[in-house]
Amino acid sequence: MTFPAAGPAAGSRAPDFETRNQYGEPVRLSDYAGRRDVVLVFYPYAFSQVCTSELAALRDRPDLLAAAEFLAVSCDPMFTLRAYSDAQQLPFGLLTDFWPHGAIATSYGVFDAERGCALRGTFVIDRTGLVRWSVVNQIPEARSLDDYAAALAKLRPELG
Repeated sequence: MTFPAAGPAAGSRAPDFETRNQYGEPVRLSDYAGRRDVVLVFYPYAFSQVCTSELAALRDRPDLLAAAEFLAVSCDPMFTLRAYSDAQQLPFGLLTDFWPHGAIATSYGVFDAERGCALRGTFVIDRTGLVRWSVVNQIPEARSLDDYAAALAKLRPELG
């Protein structure tokens, strides 16, 4: 079952953040403004079954990866994300929301404080920094990559 995200609604400004990717490099959402559409993919846990199958499916869709900057965000520590990225050969940024724990997920309304992890939320953010589409799935339910493709096609009809 999917439902709208509790965080920023379509048409509102995406909350900016700065964190580190799996290589320890700083990543700031606002750095993509004017350059690239971004898809934020929040996921609960590195190395878990559903998360791994989702991110591997995304890895295997070069058409989607070419259409936008995909940034996968979890509350796992940076070193865990590096091991996960290497093990799964993930060609996109894995961003740590470890400390302050869940701050990015909280700003997007997808932090589960009881479990201490992000919900399975997705946000398509255009080049102007506005949220254009979002969805949240239940933690055990994988998202549809075709939904990402449809949302991105609405931003850039030439991609559809």
